This record gives sequence, structure tokens and C-alpha cells, in this order.
Amino acid sequence: MALYDMSSEATMGFLPLTEPVLLILLSLAGQPRHGYSILKDIERMSDGRVVLSTGTLYGALRRLLDEEWIERVEEEDSSRGRQVYGLTSRGRRNLQLEVGRMKQLTRLANLRTAASRRLVGRHSCR
Repeated sequence: MALYDMSSEATMGFLPLTEPVLLILLSLAGQPRHGYSILKDIERMSDGRVVLSTGTLYGALRRLLDEEWIERVEEEDSSRGRQVYGLTSRGRRNLQLEVGRMKQLTRLANLRTAASRRLVGRHSCR
């Protein structure tokens, strides 16, 4: 599958995203960030439930760079030598596709669990 093919068949080969990758992309959706800022943002977004190791973070960032979902961004104050990452249009599109996929699953789950509750309620009245 070519990385440059943005058809639904090509893009869906990368979906569903793992939770760490999804959280990294969500962190970068608002603004470009450096690694430590991504780690802290993920902790905040997940209420402390997800704490990525630096190895997990930088391995995922390397893959996302290779797939051109993110890019290195010039930082105004580059004297600290930190790498800053931002979403590319490909990364933003794939994030939107994943969010849409998750919304569809959530709608289905809500419908099915609501139907299940109605059935249980009817059976308990007998």
C-alpha cells in the first residue's frame, strides 16, 4: 500500500490507531509540541490513566514521521535543541477518519446497549 494514496482503502490500512498513537495525534491537533509537552498533554487528556515511556513516544513519533503524518516544525527559540512536531495534512485527515470511525462505533454501541436494556426490562417484568 502506497503511503501517498489517500483513498479510503489505503488510509484504512492504518486504522484503527493504537491508543498511544491516537493520543499523540490528538495532542498535536491543537498545536505543535516537543516530546516532553506531548507526554504531559497525554497524561492530562487521559486523567493520568496513560503515561507513555519516552521509548514508546519516540518510537511512535519516528513511525509517524516516516509515514508523513507528522513533521518537524521550526521552533522560534531553538536554542534548547528540542524537536517540535506538528500534524501534516495527511495526519490530520487520518485523525479525522479515526475519530469518525470511533463515533460510528459509539453510536452503534449506544443503540445496541439501549436495545439490550429495553429487552432486559421487559423480561424482568414477567
